[in-house]
Amino acid sequence: MAVQEARQCGGDCAHGARDGHRRAVAEFLAKRDGLAAGEGLPAAVAHSAGASRQWVSDELTQSARLVAEYGREAGRTWPERVWRGTVATVWAGAAAFALAEAFTAIGAGWTAARTAGLLAALAAAVLLTAVAYLHRARGGLLAPVLGEDNRLSTSRAVAVVWALFAVFATLVLALRLAGASGHAERESLLHGLELARCGGLLAVVFLTSGIAVVVRGVVTVRVHERRLQKVRADRPRGADLLTDDAGRGSFADAQYAAVSMVAVLFAAVRLARSPAQLPDVPWGLAALVAISAATYFAGKYAEGGRPVILSVVRAREAGDLDAPIRTGDDIEIRGAGFVPPGAATPDLLARLTVRIGAVHVHVPLIPVLGGFANPTDGVLTVPVPVDVEAGRVEVRVVTAAGVETEGVVVEVGE
Repeated sequence: MAVQEARQCGGDCAHGARDGHRRAVAEFLAKRDGLAAGEGLPAAVAHSAGASRQWVSDELTQSARLVAEYGREAGRTWPERVWRGTVATVWAGAAAFALAEAFTAIGAGWTAARTAGLLAALAAAVLLTAVAYLHRARGGLLAPVLGEDNRLSTSRAVAVVWALFAVFATLVLALRLAGASGHAERESLLHGLELARCGGLLAVVFLTSGIAVVVRGVVTVRVHERRLQKVRADRPRGADLLTDDAGRGSFADAQYAAVSMVAVLFAAVRLARSPAQLPDVPWGLAALVAISAATYFAGKYAEGGRPVILSVVRAREAGDLDAPIRTGDDIEIRGAGFVPPGAATPDLLARLTVRIGAVHVHVPLIPVLGGFANPTDGVLTVPVPVDVEAGRVEVRVVTAAGVETEGVVVEVGE
């Protein structure tokens, strides 16, 4: 009922898409917790544990797919909401910069450097507005920092911030040079562009840009080699800059963003104090950024891993006798990496598949209050279908990211 009401908005407006997604999530959570408490189970399947489990899993899978559909719909409306917001943020920043210049000029007086800074800010705002409009279908100014998994990339964001700062500083010098009246003043401004004075800034811009390119290549190669599992997000979130794909805080990302922002602020202060040259970033600060970038790269290179099956055993209920694995029994697959980061949503959990011989078995969703008891990242419980032939068969797990584990051979009795 709530989902049908949300669709009355037409599905195209951003508010209707978000409202529809929230209502679908609320309905799913209510259904999951109700089924976990044993409510709503049909009498026709209540007599059989296997049948009731399969019915519950199918119901939750269908509801999860509906939630995912609304999530994707809300994600499609995200660029429409965000690109105008990025433009508003840019012009708000330009206005704040103009007010800061006006207040700091009280007593000190208005100078040519302040005029150059204000004009550079306006020129940068116009340029960024044009870029946001051209990329409005991908979130405006956030388009350059979006990764292939539809999440905000920390390395790209840091590189973009440093590049924009370097462009702004160069614009300030260019405008001052255009307005310089004396030969001595022009020579002084040109000396401010010498490598000896801005080597630290250029090194940091080169390093952060290189890290962004290299990290993208490393992630792409590791995904293709099935050493890293990536699941596409419905939409980007600001927290992506400080967290991993699962939304957990990431030390590598957080320290890289924090160190870079502090270094940019330091360079901005140096530019304000000496507007006649590119900011002289000390080599000690450049080394700190380099160490932070190396830590970030090492963290990205070390994360992830291929899912692995460690063992397969017969699941035993209380009171059952110990026996070989036979068709109709439940087996417990123990390992690691079955639920990759970002794949803990119900619709992605429902995509987990176990291949037993030639038969593909979808992992049933077993709800508990507040979550799911099955599947988990380290343990999967699935029934052995009657179509599995007796004898030695191979068991493999296929995750929601499409990565398949190495096979483990088990003996299925008759």
